[in-house]
Amino acid sequence: MPHLPLSTIFYLSLATLLWAGNAIAGRALVGSISPVTLSAVRWGLAALILLPLGWRVFRSSSALWQNKTRFLLLALLGVGSYNVLLYLALQTSTAINVTLIGASMPIWMLLIGAVFYEAKPTLLQLTGALVSLFGVTIVLTRGDVASLLSMQAVMGDLLIMLATILWAFYSWMIGRPGKSTERQWPWAEFLMAQVMIGFLWTMLFDSVEIATGNAFIDLNYWTGALILFVAIGPSLIAYRCWGLGVSGAGPTVAAFFANLIPLFTALLSAAILGDPPQLFHGFAFILIVIGILVSSTAQKKN
Repeated sequence: MPHLPLSTIFYLSLATLLWAGNAIAGRALVGSISPVTLSAVRWGLAALILLPLGWRVFRSSSALWQNKTRFLLLALLGVGSYNVLLYLALQTSTAINVTLIGASMPIWMLLIGAVFYEAKPTLLQLTGALVSLFGVTIVLTRGDVASLLSMQAVMGDLLIMLATILWAFYSWMIGRPGKSTERQWPWAEFLMAQVMIGFLWTMLFDSVEIATGNAFIDLNYWTGALILFVAIGPSLIAYRCWGLGVSGAGPTVAAFFANLIPLFTALLSAAILGDPPQLFHGFAFILIVIGILVSSTAQKKN
């Protein structure tokens, strides 16, 4: 790994720590606020906080309106669907499982790239993906791989897998901008467009939760603090830090830091939720990291 400035290491590490905290907070809020309502409140607050910095993106002269279809899809995949599925998954799955299954991202990135973007994976990349897949399988089977054929996966595990696939599509879209000027947008405006449109998508999903009588919120100092945390930390600060970190290190090196999320989640779970990691979690984490390192090495050689 090339020499990195301490500031870049700090930005990338802080982003992954905050995203791990998002999983912990979402798990801690189970029973205090319904999952889709949590996502709606989170992004509504984030949009309000970001509005003074990013409001210019909604001017009639903004390039947003030339890319409205693209941003409708970006916001649906990256803000709306992903986060709703994440909080739904945390209703039945643990924060550790959610982040470890989310670490299967390289598999879906390779598959989606090959099928939709003509990015043919190498043998080393496929090998790394298979190693990661085995690690994810260990999580899904709770360490008993032999029971795979007879297992009944927890619904939350399946939901976070779907969320991971959608995030992979979102990541490919971000990597292939629709207009050349998009890369020159101020960070707050680019994020504001996704946050506000994603909030509208989430409100659409929340209307279903409300209509079915499943929406609820038990607001007190504790839940209010956690909701404010997910609206500011994982939603705004983490995105900004990740952007700065990727600019300094490049996306390939930054991918190594993304795999700190399961480790941070396991440590935070042990400290806060009384949900310590099991031995199979550690083994699965090692396999996932090995797979991603192999894939990243293969990408560097190309």
